[in-house]
Amino acid sequence: MKGDNSMSSNYEKHPYKTIPGYQAYEGYADILAQIQKQRKDSMILTLDFYHGTNTDQVYKELIEPLCPDTIIHSEQAKKSEGEITALLKNNLTDDRVFGVLSTATIDQLFDSDKIQELKTKIQPGLTVIYGVGASLIHPGDLSLFFDLTRWEIQCRYRAGLDNWGAKNYGEDILTKYKRGYFVEWRIFDRYKWDCLKHCAWYVETNNQEPKMISMEAYHAGLRQFSQEPFRLVPYFDQGIWGGTWMKKVCDLPESKTNYAWCFDGVPEENSICFKFDDILVDVPAINLVHEQTDALLGKRIHARFGKEFPIRFDFLDTMEGGNLSLQVHPLTEYIQENFGMHYTQDESYYILDATEDAHVYLGVKNGIELEPLIEAFQTAQDTQRAFDDETYINKIPVKKHDHALIPAGTIHCSGAGTMVLEISATPYIFTFKLYDWGRVGLDGKPRPINIARGKENIQIDRNTDWVYENCIHREKTIYQDKDLTIERTGLHELEFIETLRYSFTSEMHRTMNDCFDMINLVEGQKVEIYSPKNAFPPFTLHYVETCILPASLKEYSIRTKSPAKIICASVR
Repeated sequence: MKGDNSMSSNYEKHPYKTIPGYQAYEGYADILAQIQKQRKDSMILTLDFYHGTNTDQVYKELIEPLCPDTIIHSEQAKKSEGEITALLKNNLTDDRVFGVLSTATIDQLFDSDKIQELKTKIQPGLTVIYGVGASLIHPGDLSLFFDLTRWEIQCRYRAGLDNWGAKNYGEDILTKYKRGYFVEWRIFDRYKWDCLKHCAWYVETNNQEPKMISMEAYHAGLRQFSQEPFRLVPYFDQGIWGGTWMKKVCDLPESKTNYAWCFDGVPEENSICFKFDDILVDVPAINLVHEQTDALLGKRIHARFGKEFPIRFDFLDTMEGGNLSLQVHPLTEYIQENFGMHYTQDESYYILDATEDAHVYLGVKNGIELEPLIEAFQTAQDTQRAFDDETYINKIPVKKHDHALIPAGTIHCSGAGTMVLEISATPYIFTFKLYDWGRVGLDGKPRPINIARGKENIQIDRNTDWVYENCIHREKTIYQDKDLTIERTGLHELEFIETLRYSFTSEMHRTMNDCFDMINLVEGQKVEIYSPKNAFPPFTLHYVETCILPASLKEYSIRTKSPAKIICASVR
């Protein structure tokens, strides 16, 4: 494997922040003890679940030992599978991968008459109401919200969890994920925000031993994250084209193959971690985005994007792996009209490492017209013959620290032998695959091809000349002295993200513009981020770790003991 960073891994796979002054409780016995302390002779205990919570386990380990006088399962009032599917039909679509973002609210999934009927079952003594939508019946005299991370939900889908109200236990993971992304997570997030306003305790349920913190501790943790540099908890996933680079640099298990992705900077998907004494509590990072929007994003970004974190960093590893699929992302109007998204999946590839013959595919060759190109893609799909990429698509050599810019509508993919830091707009599943090199996925099924959707978005004028003028080697030095060089590396003028590369031997300083920064240490073993005004404690960042600098910081400095390079992304 080529690369200068051969030192033993110092990549932290489960970063956390210690939250002082508060306590966490781990395991059902400790949680039960805290509930018993607050128990009254007659009270309503509401246990609200995010879908994916292990209902049977909570019932056995928490509800039964309480010996309630009355137990009410909220999901007895949910509409039938057929009614829910009919309600969501336009959002689910017939597509295996793509749906339309739902604006539904949780009460639409429940039968109002059945809700009223369950309300009548509340009796004197201890009544426990539990399940998804429990607060629709009663918010509770004491209430707990049971949450889990997006990645854990996806793992449970793979292990057989159904979509809520669907009973689709054995369905294709892509279809389950589609229903989660476009429908469930939108509905259940909106409901969660309401529940967290009135509940007393927050319960993290990512493993067999749940962790509980008070809402005061929960809010303190979010406030602390919004005032300091922080990392998200990364996760890694396998793919048919995956490589070997992350195994060494990120210290991953040798027993697994084809590590393709690392999500190290996607608040929509990743989590953050609070530490209370020796207890770690993982919280979806989207909770931070929603609650501390101005402090995290900045008022300027909040006004433009709402409560969404608009930039993502992730890794694509094809070292000793294969090509990604040839693909294209939708234009802004297409993603708005077809999927309900506000903005589109503009991308870029920052090359962290590369073999001598590494390349990316980017744009069409001069003289290529749309109809013959689409016909060639379709023929390859129909006949399983190889697509003649050398005739149609530019194959561009890349080396370490190159930055390829990929505005939506540009055909592209990373070739074998590259380690890519993808710096992109947050929408991340809107990939129209055009050709997948005759492969099937790790599940043995063909990966979805979307030539028809691709045809509506391919910008055929993005040819060889255009690509070399607009997308390759756009670096421009904007400051230089003997210790520091600052280069603007992107992104393209059609994309809203600006990226600056800081190469320095001792120290750099950055003043922010009412916007967060997202950075990655793309060269160097480690650096220290600090506040010139002691506004936050020093923060150590290791090689290829991604860090978010909240807008509330306003400024920060970074120092190093050896030459280092930082790539920094923000909203123009």
